[in-house]
Amino acid sequence: MRHPEGGSNPSLPETQGGRSLGDALAWLGRHINLEAIERGVAGRLARPDLSRIRVLLAAMGDPQAVAPIVHVTGTNGKGSTTRMVAALLSAQGLQVGTFTSPHLERLNERIAVAGEPISDRALAGVLAALEELESFLLQRGPDAGGLPDAPTWFELMTAAGFRHFADIAVEAAVVEVGLGGRYDATNAADAAVAVVTNVELDHVEILGPTRHHIAREKAGIIKAGAVAVIGEDDAEIAQIFTEEAEAVGASALWRRGLHFGVEANELAHGGRMLDLRTPGALYRDVYLSLHGAHQAENASVALAAAEAFFGGPIEESVVAEAFGQMQVPGRLEVMARHPLVVLDGGHNVAGAEALGMALAEDFSGARNVIVIMGCLRGRDPGALLRAVADERCRLVVACSPLSPRALEAGVVADAARELGLPVEVAGDIPAALETAMRVASSDDLIVVTGSLYVVGEARVLLRRAS
Repeated sequence: MRHPEGGSNPSLPETQGGRSLGDALAWLGRHINLEAIERGVAGRLARPDLSRIRVLLAAMGDPQAVAPIVHVTGTNGKGSTTRMVAALLSAQGLQVGTFTSPHLERLNERIAVAGEPISDRALAGVLAALEELESFLLQRGPDAGGLPDAPTWFELMTAAGFRHFADIAVEAAVVEVGLGGRYDATNAADAAVAVVTNVELDHVEILGPTRHHIAREKAGIIKAGAVAVIGEDDAEIAQIFTEEAEAVGASALWRRGLHFGVEANELAHGGRMLDLRTPGALYRDVYLSLHGAHQAENASVALAAAEAFFGGPIEESVVAEAFGQMQVPGRLEVMARHPLVVLDGGHNVAGAEALGMALAEDFSGARNVIVIMGCLRGRDPGALLRAVADERCRLVVACSPLSPRALEAGVVADAARELGLPVEVAGDIPAALETAMRVASSDDLIVVTGSLYVVGEARVLLRRAS
C-alpha cells in the first residue's frame, strides 16, 4: 500500500484499540498535502498558519514542551545534521527522539526514539487518538477553542511525533523542519537550540524567489532565549539571522566561519577525517563515517548545536562514538559492491553539486559511472545532470518516480541528450535498476539520484536483492 509523500507500510494488520494501522493511514491520507491535492482526494493547499497545530497541541497538553528541543532547518543537509545532533546527544547518555521528513520506505521512520522508528502498534494508537481529537475539536469550533478547519497531513504527523515523545518521556528531541521554518508545523515548539544548515534556492514557489526571502522564512525558528547556530556563511544572508535573533531575544548566535567551522577535511576509508572547531574546543582527528566532503560542514554545525544544548564542550570519546558510527539512509549510501551502487536523494542543484564532488573524490576509483535519475515536476533534470555526470558517465537511465508529481522519464532523457550523454528510458525503478545492472561491469559505479522517491523505492529493491 502506497501512502502520501512516498514509502510503504508492509505490516498494516497491527492494531491499537481495534483500529488498524491501515485504517489510521487511510484517515491520515485524506488530509491536505501536495500528494492528496494532485490525487483529487483533498482540497486546496492550506495557507501558511500555525493556528491549527497549536490548537491540536494545546488539546493534547502541549507535548512539545515536555523535553528540550533542537530544531533544524536549511535547504540542504538538515536531515544529516538532525541525525548527527541526535547521535551526539544519545552518545552523551540521553534518550533522544527524532522527527524527520520525508521518509524513504515507511512512514514510521519519521518518528523515532533512540534511533528506532515508532512501532506500527504505537503509530496506529497515536493516529487513532488524533482522529478522535480532530473530530471533537472540529465540532467545538474556533469560538470555543476548537479547530477552524481540518489540520493538514503534516500537522497531524507533527502532533503525532510530539505526542509519542511525551508518552515515551524522551529527554531531548531533535526536530527537522518540513518546509521553510516560520510557518512549518514543527515551529509550534520553542526550541532551546535553533539550527540553520544553509540557504539555497529551493521551493521558491512557496518560500520566495530569492535566498533573502528563504532566509527570512528559515529565521522564524529562532525563539527568545534560544541559541541560534547558523551554518550559512554568506555574510549578507547571515545578517538576516542576526537581525531575527536580536529581534526575538535569542540568548546567543553562533556563525560558521566566525564561531565554529571545519579546520581540516580529508578523505578517509569509508568516510572523512576532520578537525572541527567550535566555541568550546578544537576536536582533532575526528572520524566521520559518511561519504562526501560536504558532510564535514554538517558535522561542524551539529557539533556546535550539541555544545549549545549542553552548554559546553563534549568529551572527545563521545564525539568519536557518535560520528564514527553515523549512518544517513539515502545520502551517499553504499548499497552494493561489484558493481558499486550508491543512493543519494539530492534533488536540487546544490545537492547535486555536492553529490558530483563526492563522486569525483570519494568514488574516484570507479571506471565508469551509470546514473539512474528520476525527478519530480518543478525540477530541472539538465541542471542536476550537469552537476552529477562527468566524463566517466557511461549511461543515464531515465525513469519516473512513483508519485503523482513525477516528471516524465522522457523529459529526463531529453535533458541527457541535450548534454550529449548516452541515455536509455526505463518504465519504472525496477526496470531502471535492471538496465543499469545489465550494462555495468564489476568495477563500475551506479548512482541512483534525482528524488527521494526514486531512492526510497530503489533502496527497498536493493535490500531485498542483497
